[in-house]
Amino acid sequence: PYSRGSRQKDLALSFAFLLVVSLQGEHQRRLYKDLMANYKPLERPVFNDTHSLTVKFSFSLMQIMDVDEKNQVLTTNIWLQLYWNDYYLQWNQSDYPGVTKVRFPDSQIWKPDILLYNSADERFDATFHTNVLVNSSGYCSYLPPGIFKSTCYIDVRWFPFDVQRCDLKFGSWTYGGWSLDLQMVEADITGYIANGEWDLVEVPGRRNERFYDCCKEPYPDVTFTVVMRRRTLYYGLNLLIPCVLISTLALLVFLLPADSGEKISLGITVLLSLTVFMLLVAEIMPATSDSVPLIAEYFATTMVIVGLSVIATVLVLQYHHHDPDGSKMPKWTRVILLNWCAWFLRMKRPGEERVRPACHNKHPRGSLCSMDVSASATAPHTTNGNMLYIGFRGLESMHYAAAATSPDSGVLCSRLGGCGGEDEVLLPTGPTSSVGSLEPDLAKILDEVRYIAKRFRDQDEDESVCNEWKFAASVIDRLCLMAFSLFTILCTIGILMSAPNFVEAISKDFFN
Repeated sequence: PYSRGSRQKDLALSFAFLLVVSLQGEHQRRLYKDLMANYKPLERPVFNDTHSLTVKFSFSLMQIMDVDEKNQVLTTNIWLQLYWNDYYLQWNQSDYPGVTKVRFPDSQIWKPDILLYNSADERFDATFHTNVLVNSSGYCSYLPPGIFKSTCYIDVRWFPFDVQRCDLKFGSWTYGGWSLDLQMVEADITGYIANGEWDLVEVPGRRNERFYDCCKEPYPDVTFTVVMRRRTLYYGLNLLIPCVLISTLALLVFLLPADSGEKISLGITVLLSLTVFMLLVAEIMPATSDSVPLIAEYFATTMVIVGLSVIATVLVLQYHHHDPDGSKMPKWTRVILLNWCAWFLRMKRPGEERVRPACHNKHPRGSLCSMDVSASATAPHTTNGNMLYIGFRGLESMHYAAAATSPDSGVLCSRLGGCGGEDEVLLPTGPTSSVGSLEPDLAKILDEVRYIAKRFRDQDEDESVCNEWKFAASVIDRLCLMAFSLFTILCTIGILMSAPNFVEAISKDFFN
């Protein structure tokens, strides 16, 4: 229970509080009436019309909403900040107790007509018109927010490792420098909301004055530059890494055997895949001829490499499936491919290890061409007396010739010795024997043996020529594999690392 004195004291305080509140509402109403009595919103609020009105300008960047590269439009969420002194909105606080600040709609008092010069919005002025906060000294604070669309030149030269600089130029639309002195205040980015595609680097500002031929009065403006760096993780995972893998698949064309019949198909498939990725990049890039994007340059170079690999594959297949009856390998081709390039690439012909011992271990031997058909009296006769004894010399060394002319060797070590030519008669000539003295059936058999031997020699020679062409194709395949691998690595490193902020982008986006 309270005493009577304390209860009277509480009632007195409550009455005084109600009195002050009621008086404050009355003073505020009276202040609005007094300030607006002779106020003209069209009149520039200065003491002397010859004086210029100083307006301090800045903004708070809240968010980078979109960067449209194709239309070259930057969309941002910005709160403008304008501060000036209104000479006609001053009052003495003692005359209006408790009233320190008042708020006016922007349409009822004078405000500077500050606009975004490079606006791309349909309404041009995209700000939301808020109240103007005024204190007793006439100091006005106007903070209109807005979603601003501004034109911005998007330089895609180093895409996706690019840094864009977009200017936001603000200034008075009708007042010159002698009437309105626009002063810059540093931009505020403390409330900035991070963007998933762009990193905000800085927002520097500068004050400019421009003079026109019509008059000597300067026209000031404040230009803020939004510097932002593209985050490359998305483009690296969806464009660059697949392109590198596809270009690596192009190298597998030279490892695929020529007999598989899929070398050309693999090269064309890789080329079509790169074309699809090239179209994806073209959809998001602006249709400009000022510069070629870095990623487009890399894709184009990779497509050239894949195209050249297809051409080289056609040459390899032509060598591999060369017709032995068409033409023999030129001497310069044999020297360059089979000797120099094969030695440089450390490649050996198939069967070379078996051919060399056979070439070094030759013995004086006969051949089918040194066939000795003897009809002397010492030769044994058959029971019917119609068959002659035919002796072959040098059969013990035939395995050397077989090894030297094996299809696996790829080259011919030496022909079966002693053959003078394809039309050489197998029968020895001499006074003791002649073709005319033999039986007709024996002559036919000898003709057939000669024909069979000639066919075997022709087949061995054709296989040797085919093996030479196939080995030359293998040498070209290996040489192209090394050359294109080196060229692909150099192009990948040289083109991608030519971006000014390549190291910074990789370190921040891929390893953080």
